[in-house]
Amino acid sequence: MYDVSEDFMTIHTRLDHWKAQGTLTPGQHTLLSTLSRRYPFSLYLELNLLLYAGILAFVAGLGWTVTTFSQQLGDVLILTALSAILAACFWYTFSRAPTWSAKEIPSPNLLFAYILYLGALVWSIELAYIETRFHLLSGKSDLYLLATAALYFVLAYRFDNRFVLSLALSSLAAWFGLTFGHIPSHQDATYRQYAIVYSLFIAAAGAITQRRALKPHFFGTYLHIAANVLLSALLSGAFARQNDVLWLLVLLAACAASLAWGLSRRQFAFVAYAAVYGYIGISSLLLRNMSSGAAILSYFVVTGAAMLILLVVIARRFGKEA
Repeated sequence: MYDVSEDFMTIHTRLDHWKAQGTLTPGQHTLLSTLSRRYPFSLYLELNLLLYAGILAFVAGLGWTVTTFSQQLGDVLILTALSAILAACFWYTFSRAPTWSAKEIPSPNLLFAYILYLGALVWSIELAYIETRFHLLSGKSDLYLLATAALYFVLAYRFDNRFVLSLALSSLAAWFGLTFGHIPSHQDATYRQYAIVYSLFIAAAGAITQRRALKPHFFGTYLHIAANVLLSALLSGAFARQNDVLWLLVLLAACAASLAWGLSRRQFAFVAYAAVYGYIGISSLLLRNMSSGAAILSYFVVTGAAMLILLVVIARRFGKEA
């Protein structure tokens, strides 16, 4: 008679062998072993992504509705609906929030963080609508951005929410005059200066709060945003025609710092930042005087494939040592 357990033991023997050889990371070994036993596995990440996408889609639809049908619906109905959603979100979060602590606090449930995030986004929609319709602070819209950033910081630290912290940092960036939709080659010198000051400011703020043990786990969020804004600003200088070599050298120095940080702290994202921004900066200089389309295409095919392979190898090494 055919014995299924023999195949089961063979699978697990091979999985253990591959793990010992280093072919499989511990995480991959655990996942494959779980699947072979037909044990249930976690859908936590998938559910979080679906909820996040759902909230963004809802807010986008809400903003489109307000913009498109404002004349037909009227100010009273729109503001009442937005205020009701906002009040419901904040009532839910404040009524179910755990006691505040300077340390990391687990979320009371899966929906808590996303309802708070929804409330923060609705606040932005309502504030923008009020200013568009009534011009209460006409000519001083930067005050809205600063006030919104302050509110988001309070909510992020009160409810221990990185989503809202990212909104706070984005609002603060807008107050600095930055927009993340800028293409590096179209940033002027003034924009680069503000971007560099902003990135250094939030990196210092994150370091200070971490040193004071005030939500120290937020430091990663500060550092990721600071690194991207700083490297993007330096990259825009490498694209400029004036002092481009100097900007490229500063960019490469920043990439080296990002690489060293990523390797020392076992954070692959900073290794990837260094590789991608450095690659784009060097390529911009090398290809500047190249006119042959075939040569440019060959360059990107060869170097792009080499860069991708290198990142995959580094990522696998990080996974093995995790």
